[in-house]
Amino acid sequence: MRGWLLSIFLCSLTFCFWLGNVPKTITPLEFAGVVSAQSPDTNQLVQQGIELYQVGDIKAAITIWEKTVNIYQQNHNVAAEVIVRENLARVYQEIGQSEQAIIHWKQVIAYYRQVGNLPQVGRSLTELAQVYSSLGQPLQAIALLCNPDKNDNCSSDSAVLIAQIHKDSLGEAAAWGSLGDANRLTGNYELAIKNLAKSLDIVNKFNISALRVSVLNSLGNAHISQALVKDRQADSAKQSGDDGKKLLDDAQQEYTTALNYLRQSLELASNDNDVAGEMRSHLQIIPIYYRKNAPTEAATSLQQAINLLERLPENRRRVYATIDLVHLLEPITSEAKSFRISCLKPDTLVKATTLLNQAVTIAHRIEDFRAESFALGELGHIYECRQEYSKALEFTHKARLAAEQGLKAQDSLYLWEWQTGRILQALGKSDAAIWAYEQATNTLETIRRDILTANRDIQFDFRDTIEPIYRELVGLRLSLEESRQTANKSLVSQDSKHNLDSILTTMDSLRLAELQNYFGNDCVIVSSGQKNIVEIANQTTAFINTIILEDKTAVVLTLPKGQNHVRSISIKRQDFINNINTFRRNLESLRDAHIQYDTTIAKQIYDWLIEPFTKELQQFNIKTLVFVQDGILRSVPMAALYDGEQYLIQKYAIATIPSLNLTDIKPLNRQHLKVLALGLSAKATIDGKSYSPLANVPTEINEVLGEIPGKKLLNDDFTSDRVNQELDKQAYPIIHIATHGEFGAAPEDTFIVTGKNGKLSFQKLEEQIRKVTRNNQLLELLTLTACKTAAGNERSALGLAGVAVQAGAKSALASLWAIQDNSTATIAINFYKKLLNNPTISKAEALQSAQIELITGKIGAGQFTHPVYWSPLILIGNWL
Repeated sequence: MRGWLLSIFLCSLTFCFWLGNVPKTITPLEFAGVVSAQSPDTNQLVQQGIELYQVGDIKAAITIWEKTVNIYQQNHNVAAEVIVRENLARVYQEIGQSEQAIIHWKQVIAYYRQVGNLPQVGRSLTELAQVYSSLGQPLQAIALLCNPDKNDNCSSDSAVLIAQIHKDSLGEAAAWGSLGDANRLTGNYELAIKNLAKSLDIVNKFNISALRVSVLNSLGNAHISQALVKDRQADSAKQSGDDGKKLLDDAQQEYTTALNYLRQSLELASNDNDVAGEMRSHLQIIPIYYRKNAPTEAATSLQQAINLLERLPENRRRVYATIDLVHLLEPITSEAKSFRISCLKPDTLVKATTLLNQAVTIAHRIEDFRAESFALGELGHIYECRQEYSKALEFTHKARLAAEQGLKAQDSLYLWEWQTGRILQALGKSDAAIWAYEQATNTLETIRRDILTANRDIQFDFRDTIEPIYRELVGLRLSLEESRQTANKSLVSQDSKHNLDSILTTMDSLRLAELQNYFGNDCVIVSSGQKNIVEIANQTTAFINTIILEDKTAVVLTLPKGQNHVRSISIKRQDFINNINTFRRNLESLRDAHIQYDTTIAKQIYDWLIEPFTKELQQFNIKTLVFVQDGILRSVPMAALYDGEQYLIQKYAIATIPSLNLTDIKPLNRQHLKVLALGLSAKATIDGKSYSPLANVPTEINEVLGEIPGKKLLNDDFTSDRVNQELDKQAYPIIHIATHGEFGAAPEDTFIVTGKNGKLSFQKLEEQIRKVTRNNQLLELLTLTACKTAAGNERSALGLAGVAVQAGAKSALASLWAIQDNSTATIAINFYKKLLNNPTISKAEALQSAQIELITGKIGAGQFTHPVYWSPLILIGNWL
């Protein structure tokens, strides 16, 4: 009975690294052992199922095999039952019924544990892990495959260790390979490559080319992901004024490495007549040729892939391969929009329509609702591009119906709701379009946990297929509001209030999604529920929401009683970004710090964001402004805006929050305040980058402890382990950190520099803080006086915006850029003094007072009046 099982397992390995797919066609020989001791009737049932499977009638085959399982249960032939369950699990996975696959694999694993067949337990854990990865749950897969401890050692009951202990080399290769793919899905590409290399080392010892095809393909995919990271980092560098050449060169090297692996995979698959393997390799190679500006090679590979398509069995893999090919019919460029909204050229559309019609037919015949949904939806987009809107709506509607039939097809449902909205908007049906967009965002709210945090693959899915939905919906509602204001219809004020409330709610959902996607972990970053500004704000606090769209930037003022006022600036997105970056560069310019500051650009931005609301702010006697910023605006301090006579901070206390629903709105608990003061004054080198000494840090730390009792860890004493030990002893309401820090375009590039040339990520700091938090009391305040964001980098600023949330703090006092002079430390220390000495002052008011003292020269003898010194320190989160 076990004699053929190795054969079928090896076949499953062939596809285990291509997540979401199943082993090759099951043959009568492979089932022979199962039925050898069974009745002729049982034998006949199994054979009948095999024949149905081979002709593509998978649903009927499943029905037969489920009946066979029942017979084995009645006959108490558990061993035979389990073998059929293994193959049922694989076939259920093939048709997208992952829940059924999981059920069968869990029963299989339970049986093998019971009979003590641990090698088979390990192999089954690997296959179960692949199902979880295909569902967008790679963290669950990693737990089954390795379940690493803090030192990244796999646990004894994981697939990797079971295979190693029992010297099951192929099982170990499968586990490492599946682990590598799961690592890639979480965005950990270096670890993915490391684990896939371990798998390849083992596979190379066996003469099984199909396994090498899979591992080489996965390695190519991982290096493509690395290349895309470098490309995105180069884009960010360009925003910050760097040409990004080194990053682009690194990206090209990664593409070259990926291409080498994929060419090897393609050659092996071709030699073995492995059509599916060849197709997988081509689908990954073609985009690389496009990015390496090799059109001839791309065209050749594309034509070979199209020829291979006819040789693929008519199953879901062929449907998805067809859709992928449609997206590759024209070159991919760095400037290209997402294929979800971009259109092919007219002659290419004809070819795409033919291919997609074939895909629809196949998906419909095999009753794969998820595959059918994608094929129909893509066809709907083709007609959208051709401006044949009635047909576009027809096919998009069919795609929605198909998505709704499969419980796990909702990851396509929101795409077709979005597509419906775009088509209706093109038809001028604004109200209907808004309804469709809202359906899409509602669907996203239910599924985005998986698609945002489980697949952080360069965040390209988010930028291309999630963020635009929210922004386009907001754009539609803003246009509706502007038309109402133009018509001056006083009778629609209630409609206007509902419309503006909906805009703010949508933007708040987007901001939560952005942070979840950035940090890749919504276990911590979760909404605390919809908050009502009327309930949480005092009578002198107003909120300003900014919204940056392609052709305008909108500003929404919300007053204490909940009234909303909106103004729009007619300016292209890139022009607006350029102005904001100029503002930041002017502020940071140290060479101009001792001459008169040019306030021209600060006045321009003030006139855009604040001046239109002057009457309302005065009428309500507003004293505090809380900004909920969008995009590039997170990277600049609102305190330095200028009205022609004063800086904004001289008129209002200021704070910024990442999202209203991510902010703990409770006043500062001033009882029993203690501070853990951490600092580094010595020179440090991290990842080859040198950080200069911060000579003023020891004085800063001592002055902080002079105001608030606590403990200090300085230089070599300031390590991750020592911080952990201190937080383990007691809870500190305030953590003050005086050291270099970076807010990068990705959370792995966001850290603070510690002693002994170490670094501490904010994720690690958050884990340490939350592990020892007493009585569910959050950290009141995290202060960072020497950190910096990259100028002009929107994702870097996103990391800063979420630092309080990520670090488990109610508020953060953090610097946008580092200043060698001790001005930010002076502000922070005076901030503490004012909080402690005046029980009625808010954090925002305390910071305002401390900054004004530098502006007016009351402290610093006038040497710190330039905004380079006082404006970078901003208050994030709870402002009370």
